[in-house]
Amino acid sequence: MSIPAPDQAILSAFWRVLAGSGWHGLTLRAVAAEAGLPLADLRRHFTCPLEILGAHQRAVDAGVLEGTVEDMSSTARDRLFDVLMRRLDALQPDRPGVVRLLHDLPRAPLLALWFARRNLSAMAWMLEAAGLDAAGPAGLARAQGLGAVWLAALRAWEKDESEDLSATMAALDRALDQADRVARWLRWAPVEASASDAPMEAGPDAEPATEVN
Repeated sequence: MSIPAPDQAILSAFWRVLAGSGWHGLTLRAVAAEAGLPLADLRRHFTCPLEILGAHQRAVDAGVLEGTVEDMSSTARDRLFDVLMRRLDALQPDRPGVVRLLHDLPRAPLLALWFARRNLSAMAWMLEAAGLDAAGPAGLARAQGLGAVWLAALRAWEKDESEDLSATMAALDRALDQADRVARWLRWAPVEASASDAPMEAGPDAEPATEVN
């Protein structure tokens, strides 16, 4: 993830301060001091804490997009799993601050509304990263559905202390299964390549391909 300095220093300092002070106790003076910058320099980069949060979200989005390798041979569900796990990996370095923010959200309704709007935009980018259409009413519905999947994964992630994030992966797996069933019922599921589209090298005696969800 490429973030121009000193933005990276400010973002890291922001999460460290938030981890200790919480959203309601966070001040820009504390962020500047933690980043080792004069307050005036912080002002040249950001106008408010929400702008720092927005910069962090854009950096996470960009990091996921930069690490995406197009593989249309895998299912849409598998591509979404990969994209969302890489998004969680991008949050790991700032985990204490992110978890503290998640705990503070129920007591910060305006911040929760801000997140809801920004999260929709982020999920649209994640759909694009997975090679799925995010445009139009169907794309909006997909982004909203993926947002619900993302929240389920986040809830598991904030409690998951394991190194391999096995509980988080299991929760994400279940949430994607549920979303896939709803999408198929609503006929919004992407059309995957059928068995008849597969190469013919396997021959007539080969076992039929098993569709993964």
